[in-house]
Amino acid sequence: MSEMQIQAGAGAPLQETADVARGVRHDKPWRTGAGGAMEKPSFAGFLARYGILILLLILAVFPFIWQLSTSLKGAAEDIYSFPPKLIPADPTLDNYATVLDTIPVVRYAWHSLLVGVGTVATNCIFATLAGYALGCMNFRFKKTIFIIFMSTLLLPGEVTLTSQYLTIRSLGVDNSLIGVFLPGAIGAINVLLMATACRAIPKDVLDAATVDGATTTQRIRHIVWPNVRGMVSVVGLFAFIGAWDDFLWPLVVLSDPEKYTLTVGMQYLQSNFGTNPRVVAAGTIIALVPIIILFATMQKHFFKGVEEGGVKG
Repeated sequence: MSEMQIQAGAGAPLQETADVARGVRHDKPWRTGAGGAMEKPSFAGFLARYGILILLLILAVFPFIWQLSTSLKGAAEDIYSFPPKLIPADPTLDNYATVLDTIPVVRYAWHSLLVGVGTVATNCIFATLAGYALGCMNFRFKKTIFIIFMSTLLLPGEVTLTSQYLTIRSLGVDNSLIGVFLPGAIGAINVLLMATACRAIPKDVLDAATVDGATTTQRIRHIVWPNVRGMVSVVGLFAFIGAWDDFLWPLVVLSDPEKYTLTVGMQYLQSNFGTNPRVVAAGTIIALVPIIILFATMQKHFFKGVEEGGVKG
């Protein structure tokens, strides 16, 4: 092989590397086989790949579509027919009107919103600070504290339910939204996620900032925050969903129906309209709408934040 051919063969990867550095993408519809040869994916593999994706989509989306269809069906329409009829023959909003007339949906949703916003704020702030301490700072018993955080993930929430209730009761905030909010104010899994994100920040950058005289607050604000805000968006989103969907703990700590959150209030539908799944389905859809709207409006920023990886600030 001549020297010119060798240079031509090596030039393509070098050119591709240069293009990638400039942000030019090279989409390759082939996979690399043995010896570096490019092979076109088989038709069977193509069918298997998309077949699995379609199956997962059906399993994830079908229950929601069935609930939505049930909530729009009238009393005379069969909801248990097989195969299921997802398009109602005579769509009606009477089931939603029954829900709104039975329970104060707006007040219960406001209570859930207050708890959710408070949970997001405390988790984003305190989990970031704790994650910075565990991921970037050196101190005594650091590994022990990290192991304690890890061990809490092994315990289901029902194990600590009694101790949490006794603590909330001793503080005098039982039967209040503060009592609902406090146990979820910061989650161990969120601290570990933020610690992992902070650990990915180059130590040399933090050391250079320290040498330049930056305080801890300045390091967190100008170095840590720009690099972990993607993970903060993950923590915030899941903290809100967890607080909004939580049912067991608000049911335990709240005894006054006037202070119920939305999920606990929807349980009233199950107890009074258990023989009418259409009304229960309508209540379920009402409870899901805020989560769907939140994720639909924030998913662009959510995924964009997750993909951010460069050191900034």
